[in-house]
Amino acid sequence: MSGTNKPKVAVYKFSSCDGCQLSLLNLEDELLDLAEAVDIAYFLEARRAVKPGPYDIGIVEGSVTTEEEEKRIVEIRHECKFLIALGTCATAGGIQALRNFTSAPRLAEIVYPHPEYLHYLDKATPISAHVRVDLEIWGCPVNKYMVLEAISAFLQNRKPNFPGYPVCVECKRRGAVCVVVAKGIPCLGPATQAGCGALCPASGRGCYGCFGPWAHANLTSLAPALREIEQYPGETFRLLRNFAGYAPAFRKAADLLGPER
Repeated sequence: MSGTNKPKVAVYKFSSCDGCQLSLLNLEDELLDLAEAVDIAYFLEARRAVKPGPYDIGIVEGSVTTEEEEKRIVEIRHECKFLIALGTCATAGGIQALRNFTSAPRLAEIVYPHPEYLHYLDKATPISAHVRVDLEIWGCPVNKYMVLEAISAFLQNRKPNFPGYPVCVECKRRGAVCVVVAKGIPCLGPATQAGCGALCPASGRGCYGCFGPWAHANLTSLAPALREIEQYPGETFRLLRNFAGYAPAFRKAADLLGPER
């Protein structure tokens, strides 16, 4: 604990879009209560002031994509008692991990006029691939109330109360029509961890799986079934290779399915 008897919290950014940090700032009214309960000691997106560690809670957004980040995450692990991986980039590599399935140098050559100036690792990896992580919060971006629940649980010395069911349950609770049944749209809702509020299916689109694989998902059955209703060849494969495509369960299902019908 800090000298004020409040836990010191540090929020770090690695390779990411900042969306998960913004979700934390978007707590708005709750953020004021949070600031009363903890000492926000390091959070460059929110304040200039930096208080030295060690920190009680470290929150890391983003994936590890450079040698500098490889070294930095080890340093962060040493200075934080409790480490949270925040968002799908930090928990599964995120969009950056799409390069893990192809040639990173080739992508650099296509996108940049001078790829020789770039310094990067061949693969984008989650935080847990490099150091011990105490808690993972999935999402692209995360559900801000799940972040609040995680910090509250730490303060109360208990486990966080996260949803233990897939996105399909959230669809039912919202009264949303199943896009698979009603529209024949491939949807990863049965295999994706809840937390988003079924945002995409409730808007008439299939779930993209951005909250990561649900622990009890049966992708062995789901993936071939979705392939049968594809509107475009390889659609299910691309869903599995999307936001959380480097998560082991989605990666294995995509490898077994293959890209073509």
